[in-house]
Amino acid sequence: MNTKVLVSLALLVGIGAVLHTVVPPILFGMKPDMMLTMMFLAILLFPSIKNVALVSLTTAVISALTTSFPGGQIANLIDKPITAFVFFALFMLVKKATGIKTPVAAALTAVGTLVSGTVFLSAAALIVGLPGGNSVMALVTAVVLPATVVNTIVMVVIYPIVQSVLKRTNIKAKLS
Repeated sequence: MNTKVLVSLALLVGIGAVLHTVVPPILFGMKPDMMLTMMFLAILLFPSIKNVALVSLTTAVISALTTSFPGGQIANLIDKPITAFVFFALFMLVKKATGIKTPVAAALTAVGTLVSGTVFLSAAALIVGLPGGNSVMALVTAVVLPATVVNTIVMVVIYPIVQSVLKRTNIKAKLS
């Protein structure tokens, strides 16, 4: 693995961790998971199975350590790797057909956030139950959909900036 790529992945995960910590909760202590946006960005910029595995496991552990959701530790460890590889598979399919531009990155982020939220809440419901007796669908509507909007907007803003910065550096990102 290239050291510059590892440092870039670490920076994205670190930025995600800070955002994950400072974003306020929406409902029952659940926060929009800004680490997802950074994980998705890392996958878009450095798409390889090794990088996806590394960034998903790192993101899972840091999310598990910083979650405020009851039972969220195990749910994060389940959710992030599944979401990362689903996102990567969709990315590889879409990349061949359309290339990756900002609207495509935003759409992939929206789908990835929905997958992540659904997997997370389903895992949490199976492991510890949901707070207040809420159903998975109620929390998807109340928390995951707003998080999807926020993550998509963040990707629309950040992706072109990061593309521009990486084009001016000698980091070998696979930009389309």
